[in-house]
Amino acid sequence: MMRPFECLKETPSQTAGPYVHIGLAPGAAGFDIYERELGWDIAGPNAGGERIHVEGVVTDGTGAPVKDVLLEAWQANANGIYAHPEHPGEVEDGFRGWGRVITDFETGTWGFDTVKPGPVPGRNGRLMAPHINLWIVARGINVGLNTRLYFEDEAEANAADPVLNLIEWEHRRQTLIARRSERGGAVTYRFDICLQGDGETVFFDI
Repeated sequence: MMRPFECLKETPSQTAGPYVHIGLAPGAAGFDIYERELGWDIAGPNAGGERIHVEGVVTDGTGAPVKDVLLEAWQANANGIYAHPEHPGEVEDGFRGWGRVITDFETGTWGFDTVKPGPVPGRNGRLMAPHINLWIVARGINVGLNTRLYFEDEAEANAADPVLNLIEWEHRRQTLIARRSERGGAVTYRFDICLQGDGETVFFDI
């Protein structure tokens, strides 16, 4: 005899905790497992284009820095090409276009070195402005957050970017713009991420 259909209860959600560092960035958690930590070298030494440093802080709704964040970055090279099997020979040897960093446990700051990406073809062949895709996970976040970093010195390209233009409120678009400065001859882009509250960063549902 068939039993009546029974609805299963939803599995309780679980936020990311300190284990993300042990599993994804063990060296930062004090575990000397790998000779070379996965994800720390985004561009490699052979990548062309402008060398840049990207840095910032992730803050919560009260404005306090979140000190246990893990970020992953994906980007194209300076010619706007992603490292992918569909593009053999079109990216430099050693260019991964992907990286993983964590925030400093004391200050909450994060940062990485890479090359500035070029414009990337989007849907229908429309060019997207140079950008870096970021995925963010930390204690208290049920599902990883996806956002983008654009560059303030690419104003013309940003104004035409099809993704930025999906954001109805112009002041909200500004939460995705990294500010350029130079320190000791090195180019740095500052990109702070606000998880909620006033000035909340735009996150994408992808």
